[in-house]
Amino acid sequence: MDKLKALETFVAVAQRGSLAAAARAEGVVPAIIGRRLDALEEHLGVKLLVRTTRRLTLTPEGSAFLEDCQRLLAELAQAEANVSAGGRAVRGHLRITAPAGFGRRRIAPLVPRFRALHPDVTVSLNLSDRLVDLVAEGYDCAVRVGDLPDSSLVSVRLADNRRRVVAAPDYLRRRGTPRTPHELLQHDCLILSSEASQTRGWAFTVPGEDGRRRVMHVRPRGPLDCTDGQVLYEWCLAGLGLAWRSTWEVQADLDAGRLVSVLDDYAAPPNGVYAVFPSARHLPRRVRAWVEFLKEAFRADATA
Repeated sequence: MDKLKALETFVAVAQRGSLAAAARAEGVVPAIIGRRLDALEEHLGVKLLVRTTRRLTLTPEGSAFLEDCQRLLAELAQAEANVSAGGRAVRGHLRITAPAGFGRRRIAPLVPRFRALHPDVTVSLNLSDRLVDLVAEGYDCAVRVGDLPDSSLVSVRLADNRRRVVAAPDYLRRRGTPRTPHELLQHDCLILSSEASQTRGWAFTVPGEDGRRRVMHVRPRGPLDCTDGQVLYEWCLAGLGLAWRSTWEVQADLDAGRLVSVLDDYAAPPNGVYAVFPSARHLPRRVRAWVEFLKEAFRADATA
């Protein structure tokens, strides 16, 4: 089995949604694609895809393996580009997008540092909480926070994104501290009302009947909601209620005592911070350089 070709085939099938589509793109018959997938699953000893006559679905193992394969193929393409490009300078115009709050705090400060390394690159940074269509709108790369929707885009995980329930000390003195997620229903909770966020509620882990921890969602209530996370953050600092916020947003306030973290024993597993781009094939050097720069910046921040 050609392992590299098998990985490329698996990614192509997962991204395109069918063996036939992947076969057409490569110019081979679907049976060849099927044999490669069968060989890969046999080699790994796990089922990656559930195939029926009507649809193709990734198994949980397949979803995890897809993320690793995309990362490995992107890094291999980067290595090949570095060798073939030699000492050529990184140049051109880079169009990037990120969520508004995260972009202001974490991405915007990185842009001048990136340009100091690559002065021949100009940068346009779009900060928006809507899901930008990279291909249709002509963006080179997006930084996205949270669970990624199924997509043909390539993603590279940059960091964990941990979320915590926080409140101002004044609020906790007045209303008490919730001890379990269900007690949130007796509290004033500050709700993000964006259609694209927190649609299932706030996530926690609780012990199941078998003793293993499982993820549960609570849909808290409160007198205030807003589509802007920055407003919720400011309301929380003002003592108006409990908020479910990412650690990157509130860590400085926790360290300074302006906010207190509660229900930490029930914290949900982290989701991710990702660099997302349309394709690893023939990726411009300016985009490769930006993604590598992000990886190093977030790795350094995690170990600081």
